[in-house]
Amino acid sequence: TELKKQDIKENNMQGKIYGIGVGPGDLELMTLKAVRLIREVDVIAIPGKEKETCTAYQIALGAVPEIDEKEIIPVVFPMTKNESVLKESHEAAVQSLTALMDQGKTIAFLTLGDVTIYSTYGYVHQKLLSLGYESILVNGVPSFCAAAAKLGISLGEKAEAIHILPGSYPVADGLELPGTKILMKSGKKIGDVKRELMERELPAWMVENCGMDGERLFESASEIAEDAGYYSLIIAKDREEQ
Repeated sequence: TELKKQDIKENNMQGKIYGIGVGPGDLELMTLKAVRLIREVDVIAIPGKEKETCTAYQIALGAVPEIDEKEIIPVVFPMTKNESVLKESHEAAVQSLTALMDQGKTIAFLTLGDVTIYSTYGYVHQKLLSLGYESILVNGVPSFCAAAAKLGISLGEKAEAIHILPGSYPVADGLELPGTKILMKSGKKIGDVKRELMERELPAWMVENCGMDGERLFESASEIAEDAGYYSLIIAKDREEQ
């Protein structure tokens, strides 16, 4: 690794990569910085097999139409918790990205929402840094902020705590925390999360496909659709004392 870092330092033509959050879905929520960098880079890396079905790419395309003329590199991250499979996909991603940077190319790796919140790019980012490559994170509007605005509710006021929970993992302990609970990436576990919320009689809301086609709002735990899509986010508050 140290030899690799030294080789990179001696190569003045070394490229760099930007992990860019393109926001939750509404193209108008993309930052000016994201738009500028997407226009400037040589290559666009997308989390998926093809740009036509990559949500992050389609969001960026709406704001930066000329992105369609750039070189695209697909980076596939399987939807699994199998550590060996994930590690293999991360290594493959690093190899394909470093090959381009070794040619002096700059890359924009597109991610939904904000790149620092449950983003698969985080694993790649750390690996690239350890190898001596320049990887820069560029923030985007987080999905839970956009969802709260869409619902017209505040996430936190005064001393109210805000907790972010991965909904595809057990949430019982997290729901006992005081304050606002944000449940992301519930996926196929939405039904389980709904039952936990109803059992505790917690005020809850859900936004499906926030800022995208097919957007739906749910304003109570009982209304939450158990067949809602992957891009669904739940916000729960403390139970109101009677």
